[in-house]
Amino acid sequence: MNTKRLSFWEIWNMSFGFLGIQFGFALQGGNMSRIFQTLGASKDEIPMLWIAAPLTGLLVQPVIGYLSDRTWHPRWGRRRPFFLMGAVLSSLALFFMPYSPTLWMAAGFLWILDASINISMEPFRALVADKLPEEQRSYGFVLQTLIIGIGTWVASNLPWFVTKLGVANEAAVGEIPASVYVSFAIGAFVFLTSILYTVFTTSEEPPADLAAFEQEKAERRGWGHGAAEITAFVGQMPRVMVKLGAVQFFSWFAFFTMWSFATPALTEHVFGAAMPEEGALDYAVASAAYNEAANAVSSSMGVYGLSSMVFALLLSVWTSRRGLNRKMTHLLSLALGGLGFLTMTWWGPETASNLNWSFALIGLAWGSILSMPYAMLSGAIPSEKMGVGMGVFNMFIVIPQIVAALGGINWAYKTLLGDDVIQTMVLAGLSLMVASLINLWIRSSDMEVG
Repeated sequence: MNTKRLSFWEIWNMSFGFLGIQFGFALQGGNMSRIFQTLGASKDEIPMLWIAAPLTGLLVQPVIGYLSDRTWHPRWGRRRPFFLMGAVLSSLALFFMPYSPTLWMAAGFLWILDASINISMEPFRALVADKLPEEQRSYGFVLQTLIIGIGTWVASNLPWFVTKLGVANEAAVGEIPASVYVSFAIGAFVFLTSILYTVFTTSEEPPADLAAFEQEKAERRGWGHGAAEITAFVGQMPRVMVKLGAVQFFSWFAFFTMWSFATPALTEHVFGAAMPEEGALDYAVASAAYNEAANAVSSSMGVYGLSSMVFALLLSVWTSRRGLNRKMTHLLSLALGGLGFLTMTWWGPETASNLNWSFALIGLAWGSILSMPYAMLSGAIPSEKMGVGMGVFNMFIVIPQIVAALGGINWAYKTLLGDDVIQTMVLAGLSLMVASLINLWIRSSDMEVG
């Protein structure tokens, strides 16, 4: 475990690759439902088409965490080989995603994209814990969140921005607008270059006893040992991980609901421009209105990235000088995010600009979700198991998304709230409120190695 305090720029360099990772996540979060609808998916089919993303995370993250714990290369280190591998695959998937001619191919590319992003992302969390002493970890995770916020804001606004530059935002029936092609190509470039920046500006320390590390790796070679270690960690996971797992379940259920349904819900309810049926009267006019509204929704979603960026900047200044009550910060942030979702039902075509305020509140929750749980958890995981621990913890991110995709969203909002698609945003708000309250279950003693 590293005990040397690092400078701002050292922490910035090791976290900068998250800019590209968030470009990938923001582009898929703001545009995949739009792509699916354009290729003929109904609103009710969208969550199931999204299931590729959480399923890959469930399988990939613990395995990558285990492998990165047991990797050492004299030049590339422990975590950086996985950054680079994931970056190359993610950039290729991002570039080719808009060229999908059918729904099944778009869902397949989403599967590849999310698996590749997870290969890069999981070791980034472990790298902070590898390189920073306990008193700097909140600061490190908050700086990651700051960079994530920048990526979310910029990437979410790309379709709007390239449209303003003259790229076409209209297309024929079943075709994806050129603005989406260009946005994804830019995202692919940013993903690769930002990861390369971190790879070449960050060093990693070798294991304290390299000979013993190599001997243990040789003795415990094979997938059987890997599965046994992951299973053993799950069976003995720290108390704080169990409690944070419940918080994560409702938090990520809320955000998966947003990524799946924000475009159809808000284009229809707030902008009055639902995706037209093929063959509808004045299809071209209605389609143009929908694509314009979809750009507006994507831009508004970028506000939650901007808000999380400002929030993370304030937290980074605070945590660089003094301590932080991580539990209460997370509790309050999630509650404000829940309020942001609930206010979306208030807006309509005349008040559509107020949607930005709703997303600004959601950004506070997003900024906290990306930093506080990891800061609370890192002190309770032994340093030699940090990769597998973070990988197992990320299962609490993907499990709620799988539940949501397999019908959880459709059942919950239609059964409890009504058939109007805007009720999906109400469901997301209520889910964040529940996540907020569960934080009261966490104790300070839970956050230490047991």
